[in-house]
Amino acid sequence: MKLRQDHPIEVAAAKADISRSTGYRIAQDPRLPSQTAQPRERRRTDPLEHIFATEVVPLLKEAPGLRPVAIFDEMRRRHPELSPGIRRTLERRIRSWRALHGAEQDVIFRQVHEPGRLGLSDFTDMSGLGITIAGQPLAHMLYHFRLSWSGFSHAHVILGGESFVALAEGLQNALWSAGGAPHQHRSDSLSAAFRNLDQDAKLDLTKRYEALCAHYRMTPTRNNRGVAHENGSIESAHGHLKAAIRDALLMRGSAEFTDLEAYRAFIDEIVGRRNAAQGKRISAERTYLQALPAHRSTDFEEVIVTVSSTGGFTLRRVFYTVPSRLIGHRLRVRLYDDRLEIFMGGTQLMTLPRGRAHPDGRHDQVVNYHHVIHSLRRKPFRQRRTCGSMALLNLVYRDKLFPRPAYRRAFEMLVAHLPEKMACKVTVELLALAHDRGCERELAKELEGVLDAGQLPDPVALRRQFGPDPSDLPTVTVQQVGLDSYDALVAPAAWMGETA
Repeated sequence: MKLRQDHPIEVAAAKADISRSTGYRIAQDPRLPSQTAQPRERRRTDPLEHIFATEVVPLLKEAPGLRPVAIFDEMRRRHPELSPGIRRTLERRIRSWRALHGAEQDVIFRQVHEPGRLGLSDFTDMSGLGITIAGQPLAHMLYHFRLSWSGFSHAHVILGGESFVALAEGLQNALWSAGGAPHQHRSDSLSAAFRNLDQDAKLDLTKRYEALCAHYRMTPTRNNRGVAHENGSIESAHGHLKAAIRDALLMRGSAEFTDLEAYRAFIDEIVGRRNAAQGKRISAERTYLQALPAHRSTDFEEVIVTVSSTGGFTLRRVFYTVPSRLIGHRLRVRLYDDRLEIFMGGTQLMTLPRGRAHPDGRHDQVVNYHHVIHSLRRKPFRQRRTCGSMALLNLVYRDKLFPRPAYRRAFEMLVAHLPEKMACKVTVELLALAHDRGCERELAKELEGVLDAGQLPDPVALRRQFGPDPSDLPTVTVQQVGLDSYDALVAPAAWMGETA
């Protein structure tokens, strides 16, 4: 149209690179073709014309959170003649109505993060990845810590649920890995840790969390329960981390690990690679972090237990065996997420793996056959209080007593082919052999071969195979040498010194 001011239509059209006919059409009507098109009329009757304003809108006003699919099902119930194909039409109509007349929604305000100011903690469930340890599924969670500015991450495998012990251990590992502490620490509401606790227990847990943050000079904060976007800097990172772990498992070709330490090393490697990609920002943020204290704070619960005559103690609905010499003693137990450290006074006696009660409330057992094998072997069988080898038959924790599947398999085959008393006696002898000779793994391998051949294990032959009986070893007597015999060695040396 600007060229048309100085040129005829033919010249202006040529300069504008359009046809002459288009130039004449634009001169007559400068509107675009889309502006001249007539609105298309409805081609079919509106199926919602008689019900949307009279029935759907009142439902939307009465229950703003009602889902469109629920309204669709209700309309189909009220009006059976409606076609199933109107569902998408109804959903679009509801969406448009809510955009014009619906309630106000929450607005998420994006925040400016400062280096060294905020660190976040959260837990995420890892059951969907199908991780197995030595063939057994691993029910676990992942504690995840992240610095909001640089993206530094730390992940720690948690065998239990959300708890203060898991939070304390994972948080301190993360802070010492980062080389400093942020000025603020934010976590979720720890709903799982607070569930089913009375008011005093909740207050104690809050004090312990605040004391942990005070030890590292961090200001503790929590997001509101159920409001995930308040912890968004780590909630979104959960998905990225789990996706990276899933990809690494696919590249690895298997989700099977030999032991828990191998799986933890696998997680550490993935997190380390992700941190390396943010190396410059992480190095820059470290200068803004607070210095770490001289030592870590407590990341365990301490409980006093008494060892009963059954050779162990029960803690959190789990029975643990200990050496029988501790029966009747009071022990101090430090309860970590994955282990128990046992103390008598200030002396650490041992470390036990932590067990978990069954989800349905049934108790579990953590049994070490080294603690009870001497009682199973040497004590006679009595009908009312079962001791000795026959105690194995109906032992409450019998399945947990066997250190490896080969021993359980041997017991089952022995019971199937021998009298119960003899089967129990042979099984106890096998366990005693593994205990006395320190050949648990080698003996299990030998048992597998014997059982695969369809034979029963012979404890006498196996005892000869795995070394001599200590009672058959010769007694060596060493005679003490008289002190006067050393004079013969000292005198020539002194004589040579005087000559020199």
